[in-house]
Amino acid sequence: MPRLFGAFARLDKPIDFESLDGEPVDLIFLLLAPEAAGADHLKALARVARMLRDSSIAGRLRAMHDGATIYTLLTATPTPDAA
Repeated sequence: MPRLFGAFARLDKPIDFESLDGEPVDLIFLLLAPEAAGADHLKALARVARMLRDSSIAGRLRAMHDGATIYTLLTATPTPDAA
């Protein structure tokens, strides 16, 4: 695997993951990285975390049903105020 690979899933039935906020989990990200990725995987994880802290983005991910639209949202270039 020459580069990072990510996958997103939205669960129909949220699961209790004993999270700090007590909320069940319904949005899942999988990140696969090559051994030589260095800190790239950490940057990707930080970006996902920033995105999900934005309740409007999380809400949009929950409401979207078209894979292409979800992909566009997840791969959009972040704006400076979203950092």
